Amino acid sequence: MPVKIRLQRHGKKGKPFYWVVAADSRSKRDGKYLEKIGTYNPNTNPATIDLNLDKAVQWLHNGAQPTDTARAILSYKGALLKHHLDGGVRKGALTQEAADAKLEKWLDEKAGKVTAKKDNLSSAKDKAKAEALAAEKKVNEDRIAAAKKAEADLIAAASAEEASAEATEETAEATADEAQVEGEAPATEEETQA
Repeated sequence: MPVKIRLQRHGKKGKPFYWVVAADSRSKRDGKYLEKIGTYNPNTNPATIDLNLDKAVQWLHNGAQPTDTARAILSYKGALLKHHLDGGVRKGALTQEAADAKLEKWLDEKAGKVTAKKDNLSSAKDKAKAEALAAEKKVNEDRIAAAKKAEADLIAAASAEEASAEATEETAEATADEAQVEGEAPATEEETQA
């Protein structure tokens, strides 16, 4: 029976969640499987992969062929490297302790890279949030300054209107005074309209 290591889709529409399984290649995608090896959640950043390394390597030793995506996941978690190193141990090219040391070194480096990526993502998120807050503060300050300027312009316009009204009254009084000085009676509104 040809065995494949492949992904079996679960989750809901738009939010996929996968099981990594060893299954007969003739079975349906989400159908019967031989053994569940791990899970894969692509919805997080970076993607969350939980894989039983020993079970995956055992299936690789038994001849299971991974699909392209499953191969990438197995490579990411170090299952293919462990399978390769075990082949070297079987052939006598290196000892089990040396193979285990190489695998541990590789896993530590990989864990360091993953944590560095998580830190970069969180710092970029914090930086973007700080920039958005600064931009919002600037917009608010500009809005407040514009409101103060509009209020000052309104007050200046009102005071100018009052001053022009007072000036008009003063000129009207001055012309009335000049008319009285010349001996004429001030013209009434009825006379001016006629």
